[in-house]
Amino acid sequence: QMQLVESGGGLVQPGGSLRLSCSAYGFPLAYYPIGWYRRAPGKDREGVACISSRDGSTNYADSVKGRFTISRDAKTVYLVMNSLKPGDTGVYYCGRPTRGCDPAFSSELEVWGQGTLVTVSS
Repeated sequence: QMQLVESGGGLVQPGGSLRLSCSAYGFPLAYYPIGWYRRAPGKDREGVACISSRDGSTNYADSVKGRFTISRDAKTVYLVMNSLKPGDTGVYYCGRPTRGCDPAFSSELEVWGQGTLVTVSS
């Protein structure tokens, strides 16, 4: 069974940092594009960052550019989040977009995880 598993969430003060990790089971992570998404309380899912498998190219939501960095190695996709704001609070999950990464994060997801909660609060 294919699945993605996230870790690294928690409570952090505004201005702080967190690193999220995404691991895959049942398929080779290195061969697929992977994105990070979040769902804030009362809001729709929002694409945050995505990294391709072919050349490691990345794209980011405007709201996180310059603060978040997505990267990958053979078995894990990471999301380093700096200068966190209360508006970054939400459940973060990684997903495998069916049609690859795109700036609008428009692709449906064919595999996704259960998510990890990030709370930014003083």
